[in-house]
This record gives sequence, C-alpha cells and structure tokens, in this order.
Amino acid sequence: MAIAPTSTDDARALYLDLLEKSLTNVIYGDPPIDRRWWWWRWRRPIQYVAVVRESGLDWPSQAHTMIGLRRLHALRALVERTLNENIAGEYIETGVWRGGACILMRGVLAAYGEKRRRVFCADSFSGLPRPDAAAYPADRKDQLYKIQELAVSLDSVKANFAKYGLLDDQVRFVAGWFRDTLPALAAERFALLRLDGDMYESTLVALEALYPRLSPGGFVIIDDYGALPNCRKAVDEFLGRRGENVHIQASDHTGVWWQKP
Repeated sequence: MAIAPTSTDDARALYLDLLEKSLTNVIYGDPPIDRRWWWWRWRRPIQYVAVVRESGLDWPSQAHTMIGLRRLHALRALVERTLNENIAGEYIETGVWRGGACILMRGVLAAYGEKRRRVFCADSFSGLPRPDAAAYPADRKDQLYKIQELAVSLDSVKANFAKYGLLDDQVRFVAGWFRDTLPALAAERFALLRLDGDMYESTLVALEALYPRLSPGGFVIIDDYGALPNCRKAVDEFLGRRGENVHIQASDHTGVWWQKP
C-alpha cells in the first residue's frame, strides 16, 4: 500500500522526481537511436540500459531529453536554489532539442507556485548551423549540422510541453540562430543559464549575450564541457578574457556548472 506524502515539501519532491523519470523515460525504457558513431568511440547500445540513460550516454528514441537523470537532477537542484536564495531573474536554455530540460524548469516553477518567472527556450528548431570556420576556427571540423535527429521543430517542442500541462505564458520560445536572437534579449535578467549549443560558436555567442544579464549569484550550466573540446575551449577563453575566478563543478562526466560571483 502506497503511503501518501505528509507535507507540501513531500508532495513537491514526489512530483518533481516523477517528472524527471518521465522526461528521461526511465519508466518505460525506450530504446536509443541506433547510430554507429559516438563521441567516446564506442557504439551506443541498441537496447535500453538503465545506467546508460541515467548518465545521459544514449540518444533516446522517445524520451524528451538526452541529458540523463544526473544532469537533469542537478538542473532541478540549481533552479530550486534560485528560488530558495531569492536570486532574481528568468531561466533560459540555449539548444533545447525536444524540450525536456526546459519542461523540468517550468515544472519546478509550477511545483513552487512561482507565477512570475519565465522559462526561455532558445533554439533554431531546425538543427545546428554549419561551422563558420573563418570566424570560429575551433568549429572547422564540426559535423553536427548533418545530424537530422538534432532538428526538432518548434511545434514538436510545444506539443511536448503540453503533454505535461506546462505550456502557458510562462514559457517563451526564441526561434533562430543564437547570433541573431540572443542579443535581442538584452532587456531580460536571468537567474540561470543552461547552455547546450555544442559548438564553439553557439557556446561563445550565448555566453557573450547572456552572461552580462545573469544576476549575481546566478548559475551557469554547460552541458558539453567535458564531451566536446570546442565547447570547453569557448568557455575557458570567455572566462579567461573576463578574468573571472569561478569554481567550475561537475554534474557528471560532461556537464558542469558555476555560480556567478
């Protein structure tokens, strides 16, 4: 016999735990997309493997996020910190894929009864750009623009939000290439930035446009810092130019975060 939650905090935690499991689809265990290349030089499993999904090491065929339970739970914890510590501002993810991380952020706001803050979902909704090797040499050999599975339409992402009952006016969609759209958000103030653009250009452009708008004490999450050298290079060079001393902490094998001084 199930025991009902005994407090608001228990009910909130139960809802957010279930939301994490639903977004990663560890409940039903959908098989991954069978691709024959892999960044870590080993073939992805063609069947669902719990430990792989938990670590975000496969591309699910149906789940609404590929970042895995560890990174998703770390995101939830940081959003909760912004609320508990009264860090002012909105939330944004750059590179949303099927929308799962943004859905979780909106779900946290709903669970805490937060009616004013918004979640911004920034993406081309048509895949990654071709490398601009002249402007960003680190992206010269990047091939991610060829991968059709990374192109998820705006209508599909909106439909995924709606499935969780979380599509409302607290969700804003920012469609287009980051170099065109993110500078236009200069009037906004953010409590948390989640950057998942993979490429050097996408990471650097997002940091240059959004970091000045991040509240003191706000959080930056970089999804591919440990996995993609060009992404890591963009972060390191950006922080180096600012001379900003931050404590970069790992969420798992690739995701990292830091708190803005």
